[in-house]
Amino acid sequence: MYKIATIPGDGTGPEVVREGLKVLEAAAQKHGFKYELVDYDLGGERYLKTGEILPDSVVEELKQCNSIFLGAIGHPDVQPGILEKGLLLKARFALQQYINLRPVKLYPGVDCPLKDKGPDDIDFVVVRENNEGLYAGIGGFLKKGTPEEVATQEMINTRQGVERCIRYAFEYTRKRGKRKQLLLCAKTNVLTYAHDLWWRVFNEVGEEYSDIKREYAHVDATCMWMVKNPEWFDVIVTCNMFGDIITDLGAMIQGGMGIAAGGNVNPEGVSMFEPIGGSAPKYTDKNVINPVAAILALTMLLEQLGEDKAAASIERAVIDVIGNKLKGVNAGQMGYSTSEVGDLIVANIA
Repeated sequence: MYKIATIPGDGTGPEVVREGLKVLEAAAQKHGFKYELVDYDLGGERYLKTGEILPDSVVEELKQCNSIFLGAIGHPDVQPGILEKGLLLKARFALQQYINLRPVKLYPGVDCPLKDKGPDDIDFVVVRENNEGLYAGIGGFLKKGTPEEVATQEMINTRQGVERCIRYAFEYTRKRGKRKQLLLCAKTNVLTYAHDLWWRVFNEVGEEYSDIKREYAHVDATCMWMVKNPEWFDVIVTCNMFGDIITDLGAMIQGGMGIAAGGNVNPEGVSMFEPIGGSAPKYTDKNVINPVAAILALTMLLEQLGEDKAAASIERAVIDVIGNKLKGVNAGQMGYSTSEVGDLIVANIA
């Protein structure tokens, strides 16, 4: 019996979570596992009504769950940064979700913006450090609002934080069992303190993984090769900020935000899985948003719980529906409504 927290969130979040839960029910019936859902109304609407974002009491409740299924956070009537820091970052830090895991996989039938690239060329994973770096919130203003204003934001890298991320990446590369190749994406020629730490730890830990080939690229070169030769990559490990950027590039080369899923992972605790496309408020309640990213986030959630067969059956259903039913993967271009896409995937599983 798994206890799964759901945070539908803002905008189209509730719509895609609803379809994800339909798929979860079908997979549970087929593969014989049980679960209990606990729903939380966290997000922009709650903040506007009560001023609450993520109460500490809710954090303690989330710690008692096996996993978290998130729809989207982002409300047009809430100033940018309030929900992102107060909910997403707070949850990641409080629950020690120190890994952001982002598969970049092009499925058959999905249009790729890269010339002459297909599913065999785009299948890699980005392991992003998720608790430190520029997102740690260290910094401030001096003389704010004046001509002499100074703004600082510090990149925080601890040996513990860097090492646990890199070690996870080596273990993941070994478990993935593809090319057994791990690339460190950094900027050692400019960030000569912070990324010297990443470089040294990468090589020191790498000595324990003789079966894994180590590679390195600056972040700008990584972006170039993701466009020109994505087939070169197996697993990429990188810092928080660079990971945030290259994973959105990854979403585009795999076909778009409509099929891009990610996980905020605590390997020893509670993890949170979500579509990475955001709340897309202009599509709210129109039943046109693609739920596939949320459904693929659900496969990651089930893999984390050890329900590999259920996760694989959902991914197979998604591949079949994308390849044989949908006209496209972007909102309003699928040839089906949001709920109809969920129904197609449920029918395929059953």
